[in-house]
Amino acid sequence: MNQHPDTALPVPFADTVDRLLIRLSQAVAWIFAILMVVILTQVMLRRGFSAGMIALEELQWHLYAIGVFAGVVYAQANNSHVRVDVLHCQFGPTAKHLVEILGLTLLLLPFLSLVFYHGLDFVYQSWRIDERSIAPAGLPWRWLIKTLIPVTMGLMIIAALNRLFREAILLQRHLSGGHHDGN
Repeated sequence: MNQHPDTALPVPFADTVDRLLIRLSQAVAWIFAILMVVILTQVMLRRGFSAGMIALEELQWHLYAIGVFAGVVYAQANNSHVRVDVLHCQFGPTAKHLVEILGLTLLLLPFLSLVFYHGLDFVYQSWRIDERSIAPAGLPWRWLIKTLIPVTMGLMIIAALNRLFREAILLQRHLSGGHHDGN
């Protein structure tokens, strides 16, 4: 599940939270199967019958957004996100844990918090005006898809705090000289 060997050590609470986030993301990932059906339907309508539908076009973007949002939560919970390993792979376990803790604390969590905070007003305004597509045949309830922004950021914050907890425990284990394997 994790990138470096030290994080393969069990941290029961963090493992449980990661499993829940991963399962949620995997459940939502089925949205891509629906997306493929919508795309194929739209292509057949447009190419076969010269009659594409604006609502299907917009639905593609909405389904794709849902899938991407689930994917970023999965990547954070699974620790499979993109990282620059040029230096990281050269570090020892203590340095890796410290870099991860600093990165989460100084970069990721502040960014997620800002997007979450500003996303709330963004969504509120969309709900307030009952925002919908500007296309006459477009989808209603644009506020619904925009709601995923703070929801996703909230899940990402949970995943990042969980990773921070895991890294702090693993760092503490490493500094105390123990590599507890949970037995």
